[in-house]
This record gives sequence, C-alpha cells and structure tokens, in this order.
Amino acid sequence: MNPAISVVICFGLVSLAASSTAFTQGQDNARAGVAHGVTYFRSDLGVGGAKCGPLPDDFEKPGALLWKVAVDPGQSTPIIGSDRLFLTTYRSEDKELATVALDKVKGNLLWKKVLPATQIEEFHAQMGSAAAATPAFDGERLYAFFGSYGLVCYNLEGHLLWENRMGPFRDEYGAGSSPIVVDDKVILCQDHDTDSFLLAVDRFTGKTVWKVPRPEAVRSYATPVVWRHDNRLELLVAGSLELAGYDPANGRKLWWSRGLARIVIPAPIPSGNTIFMASWAPGGDAGRRLVLDLWPAAQAKWDKDNNGRLTREEIDDKEVLDRFTRMDLDQSGDLDQKEWERHAAVFRQAQNAALAISPSGAGELKESSVIWKYQRGVPYVATPVLDQGILWLVKDGGIVTKLDSSNGELLQEERLPGPGNYYASPVAGDGKVYFASEQGVLSVIANQREWKVLSHCGLHEKIYATPQIDRGRIYIRTLKTLYCFAGN
Repeated sequence: MNPAISVVICFGLVSLAASSTAFTQGQDNARAGVAHGVTYFRSDLGVGGAKCGPLPDDFEKPGALLWKVAVDPGQSTPIIGSDRLFLTTYRSEDKELATVALDKVKGNLLWKKVLPATQIEEFHAQMGSAAAATPAFDGERLYAFFGSYGLVCYNLEGHLLWENRMGPFRDEYGAGSSPIVVDDKVILCQDHDTDSFLLAVDRFTGKTVWKVPRPEAVRSYATPVVWRHDNRLELLVAGSLELAGYDPANGRKLWWSRGLARIVIPAPIPSGNTIFMASWAPGGDAGRRLVLDLWPAAQAKWDKDNNGRLTREEIDDKEVLDRFTRMDLDQSGDLDQKEWERHAAVFRQAQNAALAISPSGAGELKESSVIWKYQRGVPYVATPVLDQGILWLVKDGGIVTKLDSSNGELLQEERLPGPGNYYASPVAGDGKVYFASEQGVLSVIANQREWKVLSHCGLHEKIYATPQIDRGRIYIRTLKTLYCFAGN
C-alpha cells in the first residue's frame, strides 16, 4: 500500500468525552433497522453484542476447535439462520455454482443446491471467485446472489421458491456486493463499468419493486447497510466517490456526500447519528495521486493517426493500459474523448480516507457534515469494525489503525503477527477483536485502548470470507474448510 498523509480535520462538534456506552447504544440504534431473525453480510456491524461469549482468546488452546468440515471454494461469509449455516460455493473444474446449508451445531451438510449457469462471470484469477456475495436470510427464506446467474430464493429445506435472472456484468473482477433484507424487500446494489443500479425485489415473489440507475457510479463492491435515522429507515449505499442515502420504499435518493475513493469495497458503519466510512484505492493517496492527462494532451501524445480515438497500440503508459478495459465502456477496442474524460474525472476527484459523517438535510451535504477525516492506514477491502468507541481498521501488510471514533484521534498504529493481504473484515466480541489474513493467520487482539496481542496462529489455508460470531462460537471459512471455534 502507498503511504498516506495523516491529517485529522474537525468540521463538526462531537464531544471528546463521549463514553463507550454511548457508542454501544448508537450501534444498537443502528442495528434496530434490522428485523429480528434477519441476517446478512455485516447486519450485526461485525460486533457480537452483549450476549456473545465466551469466545476463544487462543485458537490453538485445547478444546477451542469444536469441529471442522470440508467445503467447496468460495468467498462468501457464512451466515446463520435458525439452526443452520448458509454459504455459497464455486468449483472451477466443473463451473458449478451452489448454495449450501449446514447444521450450525455439528457442521454436517443438510442440503446443496446447484444452479445451471451457462456462463461464468469474469473475476480476478488469483484472488476472485464466482461465489463472492454473502447470502441473506429473513427468518424463513434464504437469498443467494451470483453475478453469473442472478438472485435466487430457497426455503429452509432448500426448495427453490423463485429466481430473478441477471448478469454477468461488465467487470473483470466480478460481482462482489451482497444482498440485504429490508422489510418485504431484498435489496441489491451492482456498480460496474456500465449500467450500475440499485434494485429492490419482493422477497416473497422475486419480482422487481423498483430499480434505480446509478449512472455516475463505476465499479465498486460495497454492500448496502440499513440505518434508522430521524425515525425512518434509510439505505446507505457507498460507491465510487460518493456515499448516499436512499429511501428503501421507492429507491429515491435522499442525500449524498462526496469524498470517497474511486473504487469502494468496505461497507458503511452507522452508529447513532454518525456514519463511519473508509475507502482506499490505488492512485488516490495525497502526494502520490494518479492523474490522467487532459484529453487534448493525451490525444496530442498518442493519437498517431489523428482519428480522435486511442488504441492500446498507440498508448505507451502502463497506468492507462492497466485500466484500458474498464475505460473502454463500449468495448470498441479504443477510447474516445467521453470515455477518457469520465475516468480522468474519477481519478481527479477520488479521495482515500476514513471519514465520520453526520448527514443532515437533503441533496448534496455540506462540508460541515464531515466531522473528521483521517488519511492514513485506510483499508482497500476490509470493512472496519466499531466497538466501545474504537474504530479498528486493517490494511494490507497487517497494519492495524485504531481511531477514537469521537474525534478521529489516532490511538495506535501497529502491525499484526500475520503479514500479507487482508480481505476478511475484522469482527469484535467478548472483549476481543479478530483478524484473519489472506494467508490464513488468525490474530486475537484485546478490545481496549492499549495495544495487546492475545494470540495468533496459522490455519495454512487462504481466507477471504469474514469470520462470523454466533453467541459463544466463531466460524472461520477458508478456501477449503469451515471451522467452528468456541471459548472455554
């Protein structure tokens, strides 16, 4: 990761003496928008809550491992519904997309349903998967999404109730955003190179309730979040350059705030009246920004045949060539002025930072809505976790940044025992914060203002899925195995 310049800018008034109890209550208020029995990616904001535990402080301690079972590859986070665990899988050798239900107590397979996909979406060859989106559960029905097929709904016994076909999309990294459940709707955001949209379908029938285009959005992979604000529910949708609030009843865009990265993967984190947002993408760090030439300069430099378009053969800039496919919106094999200027504007406006935002009013928010901004240690993929007034961020290299959520003050910047990339988001519970590296190293850190490593161990299998806490258990999914651990 490129080093960023650290700066804290205070635009609003937040009490520096806000207690951890106040922030916990704020998180409870945010989770109040999620109905009882409903679960999906980050529906618990990554926090186990007051009733969880005991959870392990050392995964290698005798008795910590309750069971492990082999599972097919995939990157979706296991979610819990009733007495079951649900996840999605993809076997590349036979191009098999599947949804799987396991007994959450013993781990045995209950059912597996395979989709007859005729075309598999593009995804990153080393780090991607066609089973990246986490399912959602409403207490009775399971909703799974595959960018290669669309949205499907099963009952608890695995019977297909409906499907809403869509995809594949224009995006060589695939579809990563996961479905969520709000009232009687399943909500899905898909931001790609072209035709980005926010969609609501009836959770009983699968029929489209509303669909709104997001014409300014380019590829991003953040899952929407439900927020109860001013006695109403809002959808928090993070995408390229912008965080926005939508009305889940009709898809109307209520407000928006600029200042995000050009590619956004972490989900927003609401707490009380504040939203915490982290976004980072290459080329957006202050002092090391990637800037594309203005179109006349680019044309003068590379347009050898003076036809007003640029081909791969004409361009000799690696930064441009690496992004040529996503810039070529009509897939004509060359770039025109409109395509060039669209991406040049995205790079020019992109900002890498962690933000605290307090939305007020409608339309584009004023700068005063940004309470604080911090520009160092910002993660690319992993959604931060907020608990006890501490915002925990982890970026590639295993660098953990701890911020006081009331004012953005740096508490610590430390390196985890597990180096390498971090795609799984951290989770917190029972006085601990858990981190999982791509290389399979699990680190347990004390959930307190002072830095304290409780333990670390290696599973020696790659991890992309986020750990899932359920009372006294924590489930860890690697590419080949699902583990269940408990404290003792």
